Amino acid sequence: MTVPTDPQALARACADAMWADDLSTQALGMAIEHIAPGQARMAMEVTAAMTNGHGICHGGYIFTLADSAFAFACNTYNERVVAQHCSITYLRPGRRGMRLVANAIERSRSGRSGIYDVTVSADEHVIAEFRGHSRSLGRKFFEDDAP
Repeated sequence: MTVPTDPQALARACADAMWADDLSTQALGMAIEHIAPGQARMAMEVTAAMTNGHGICHGGYIFTLADSAFAFACNTYNERVVAQHCSITYLRPGRRGMRLVANAIERSRSGRSGIYDVTVSADEHVIAEFRGHSRSLGRKFFEDDAP
């Protein structure tokens, strides 16, 4: 495969390659709404199966949405990258039927490490703030086999 030289095309190709094998994200009904170098926006509707004993969205699902947006944002440069450390602060509860949107943005990328912030919201309300630290595995999605 000839590796795309356009940064946006490369980001899209990397997202498509990840999406094809990301069965957990697909199973939870997440959708990629935007992808660009160092950025991703993903959405998910809170279903009844995602609610806890308080009748609100279990924090693990909110974390998973934020983590998935983080993963897609940091894997936009033809480098396979994983989470090194993540933290989340919950600000409001998610509720059944809410459409949660996670916007991930790159804050810093140097060497094999990166820092990304993800805001999870519903309508105009911020539900949670997530920070992810990434680490490159030193492997690529695509090798350039062009002559």
